[in-house]
Amino acid sequence: MTDNLGFGKEKRRQGNLDILSGKVTFRDEFRTMLESIVKNGHSFEECKQVLRDMDVDCNGNEDIKLDSGFKEFYAWCKANDIPVILVSSGMAPTIRAVLSNLVGEKDAGEIEIISNDVDIHADGTWSIKFRHPSSGYGHDKSQAILPYRELEDPPTLFFFGDGVSDMSAARHADVLFVKEKEYGENDLSVYCTKNGIKHILFSNFSQALPVVQSIVKGEKTAEQALDAGHA
Repeated sequence: MTDNLGFGKEKRRQGNLDILSGKVTFRDEFRTMLESIVKNGHSFEECKQVLRDMDVDCNGNEDIKLDSGFKEFYAWCKANDIPVILVSSGMAPTIRAVLSNLVGEKDAGEIEIISNDVDIHADGTWSIKFRHPSSGYGHDKSQAILPYRELEDPPTLFFFGDGVSDMSAARHADVLFVKEKEYGENDLSVYCTKNGIKHILFSNFSQALPVVQSIVKGEKTAEQALDAGHA
């Protein structure tokens, strides 16, 4: 949305780099990105419709697409009673708009979403409503993970991330998968490497599924999978 409706990719990219370097918080920079969309006169309903309809970006590149291996990954998780939860720094209504278009209304309705929300103002403008407004992350994703640690029999926690919005969760998963982006914005991997956080690089869920299966089946420990993936 920021690249196509707001102040554009160049400023958005610089904002991500500023977050990565610690110059600004994710919360404040992400709010600025979204404010640029509002300043350009785009209503929230228009934004949702654009996301539903968006097959290519302004440069003719595929913009919003489902990973080629995700449907198989999700089907295996469902068949094995493994919950799949979408933890996002975006806003629930826009996420639902995209998700229903990508996986269908039925599956989209079954996937739990933990995210921020949106405030629609009387004058028609809108702003993000952060889940954790006092946190520099806006949505501290670790808070979606840590309660599972307190269970009597805690599950193995797999987390899949791809950017600066996932830094708050990076330390708290048993197995962290970091997606390699074709266009080179591998900020989460840079952050994890800098901070000594073991992670497994993957380009699609078809690569990730065998790793998850091996751990669930007891063929590998989480630590063994991380060591192999990190190497």
